[in-house]
Amino acid sequence: MDFIITILPFAAIMGLMYFMMIKPQKKAAEKTKNMLDSLKKGDGIVTIGGLHGIVDEINDVDKTVVLDCEGIFLTFERRAIARIKDVAVASTIETFEANPEDTNDVE
Repeated sequence: MDFIITILPFAAIMGLMYFMMIKPQKKAAEKTKNMLDSLKKGDGIVTIGGLHGIVDEINDVDKTVVLDCEGIFLTFERRAIARIKDVAVASTIETFEANPEDTNDVE
């Protein structure tokens, strides 16, 4: 009986650690994995370094992403992406770049 009373506080501490530390960390890792798996060409993203860009190419074999940052193409690892910005903004920019005849050029 003394053995059970001695082990009970340690088991309670382990259970508390699981629900306070390990479970939320696993949930955050799963959320990040789902975000990176849903990444597609044309999405606006922000890297962990604060660089804003639009996804131009995704390489699943090397797990890299090529970003278009105002005409400069940069290659990053997928895990360097911090978040996906509003998709509508990225598609508006892509549409504007695809239709340059909409601009009013003075000749």
